[in-house]
Amino acid sequence: MSQEAVAFIFPGQGSQFVGMGQELATFPEARHVFAQADEVLGLPLSKLCLEGPEADLNDTINTQPAIVTHSVAALRVIEARTDLASRLALVAGHSLGEFSALVCAGALSFADALRLVRERGRLMKKAGEQHPGAMAAVLGLDRSIVENICGEASRATDRPVQIANDNCPGQIVISGDKAALDKALELAKARRGKVRPLAVSIAAHSAHMAGAAQEFRAVLESAHWAEPRLLAVANTTARPVGRGSVIDLLVAQLTSPVRWTESVQFMIGKGVTRFIEVGPKDVLCGMIKRIDAAVTAQPCTAVISGL
Repeated sequence: MSQEAVAFIFPGQGSQFVGMGQELATFPEARHVFAQADEVLGLPLSKLCLEGPEADLNDTINTQPAIVTHSVAALRVIEARTDLASRLALVAGHSLGEFSALVCAGALSFADALRLVRERGRLMKKAGEQHPGAMAAVLGLDRSIVENICGEASRATDRPVQIANDNCPGQIVISGDKAALDKALELAKARRGKVRPLAVSIAAHSAHMAGAAQEFRAVLESAHWAEPRLLAVANTTARPVGRGSVIDLLVAQLTSPVRWTESVQFMIGKGVTRFIEVGPKDVLCGMIKRIDAAVTAQPCTAVISGL
C-alpha cells in the first residue's frame, strides 16, 4: 500500500437531515446522481432531501435511499475531482452504509442499490409493526459486560435483547424486545453505565428482524452482483466480502451486530491511516477517533469544500 492508504467509510441511518445535498448542488456529477435516484424510484427524492418535510425524510423507506443517494453523489464528486480514489485501499459502511460501500467497490450498481435499500426499508418497517421493539445506547461499559447484561436480561424476561452496534470503545447500541431492553438498561445502570434510549420503534440488528431478513433474501437475489474491485469490509464478519458471500452477509446483517470497532481495527491493521466519511454528516469520524486516535478521520464535506 501507499504511504497514506485511504479508506472510504459510509454512514447509515441517523445521518439524514433536511438540506442534505445542498453542498453538492454545484457539481454536475452529484446532480446526475440525484436525478438518477428520482428516475429510478419514481419519486422526487432530491426535493425530499433538500426541502423535506422532515417527517417524510425520517421515514425509513425514504431515509435509506436518501442516505445512499447522498453518499454516492459525494463519492462521484470525490472520484472525479480528487486523487483520493487512487489511494483507496478499503471501503466499509455502517449498517445501511454497507450498500454504499458495495457501490463504491463496484459490486453493485447505484440503481440496484436504490431498489434494494428502498425495499429493505419497507421490510424493516413492516417487521417493526409486526414485532415492535426498542433500541438504546449503553455508554461507558466494555462490550463483554454489555453482552452479559443482554444475556441476563433475556433470561429474566424470556424475551430477546442483544448488541446491535459495537460502534467504538464505550459506545454499544442494544436492540430487541422493549421489556428485555428495559431490564438490560436497568442492569447497565447498576453497573455504572450510562444509557440513552433511541427514538425508534424498530429493533434493528436483532431477532425481531428475522422476518424481514427472510423476505429480503429474494430481493437481494434479484440484483446483479459483480466481483468487488476493492476490498469491502462486511459488518457481520469485520472482514472483506467476496461475490459469493455478499447476499448471505447482507441477509445476516439485519439480525446480527454491526461489528464496527473490529472493522475499523481490521482496516487500520491493513495499513489505512486516513478515513474519509462519505455521507451527510461526520458520525463515523467521531467513532474512529475513539477507536484509534492515531489515524485521521474527516468528513467528505472537508474534502469537497476545498474543490
